[in-house]
Amino acid sequence: MGLTKHARQRIQQRGISTEAVDAILAYGTRRRHRGADVYYLDKKSRRRLAGAFGRERYSKLERALDSYVVVSDDGAIVTAAHRLQRLKF
Repeated sequence: MGLTKHARQRIQQRGISTEAVDAILAYGTRRRHRGADVYYLDKKSRRRLAGAFGRERYSKLERALDSYVVVSDDGAIVTAAHRLQRLKF
């Protein structure tokens, strides 16, 4: 998946690592919202991720995992941000 210029800028500004973005895309829950796919980690996704990554690697990423990633229909990552509240769909 490619990153748009906007996404690259926002990920850097918000301090979200590319490893965290990859983990959210690989293990996260996908919901359709306003013409794009939003990926985030719910409890079930976090358990799967923790099992796959191991305790030490997971704990290093845990803070950044309270984020979401927006992906357009053509597969480009549009933006990423920290989740401060529950996502409402």
